[in-house]
Amino acid sequence: MPWLIAALFAVSIGGVVWFYLSGLKIKSGWQNGTSPLAKWLDSRRRDKFNMQLPEALATMSNALRAGFSISQAFDSVVEQGESPMSEEFAILQRQLRIGMSFEDALDSMSARVGSDDLTLVTTAILISRKTGGNVTEIFDKISETIRGRMKIERKVKTLTAQGRMQGIIVSVMPFFLGIVMVIIKPGMMIPFLASATGALCILMMSALIFVGWLMIRKIIRIRV
Repeated sequence: MPWLIAALFAVSIGGVVWFYLSGLKIKSGWQNGTSPLAKWLDSRRRDKFNMQLPEALATMSNALRAGFSISQAFDSVVEQGESPMSEEFAILQRQLRIGMSFEDALDSMSARVGSDDLTLVTTAILISRKTGGNVTEIFDKISETIRGRMKIERKVKTLTAQGRMQGIIVSVMPFFLGIVMVIIKPGMMIPFLASATGALCILMMSALIFVGWLMIRKIIRIRV
């Protein structure tokens, strides 16, 4: 019976690992992945892109004020920017060079990155090309808006830091206490953990901890 419980536990752990690792797709980073791990990596990359976007807008705005074209402004972002910003604009420039239309290339980059801020920028560029608006002023206003939103997001993260720390402590504490008990009272804990009742208790404890962590994570996640 204990070996059957251990086998079921190993299979369940393997299933969780497979669920988190399966569905990874590498496409200019980790975009379009279907697994939780791919989505997490994609979110990290998108957040980094959004943080670099105001600086990229400032670079393009300065290039346009200097008399450069919008394509040359993109080149300046590729040369002066950091990854992933420079990578995405490099892909954009390659698409333009192989004959893709300007609108389709911008739409492709916006869909590839999945950033609402970038979608706002690409929409402003396309509208200004059709109506003849001042692109530099639009870039400055969008950059100011993005910086203000990031400031609010940092404040929200600061206010919810205690909740995140409590979630981590509550999740780790049972396992830590279990390890301490095994070290202090091995004669009592090892037979218990080797029994079917002990394995079942560990599975139930792990499931409850996971559900509690999801609830805490849902509470402290505030979208700005």
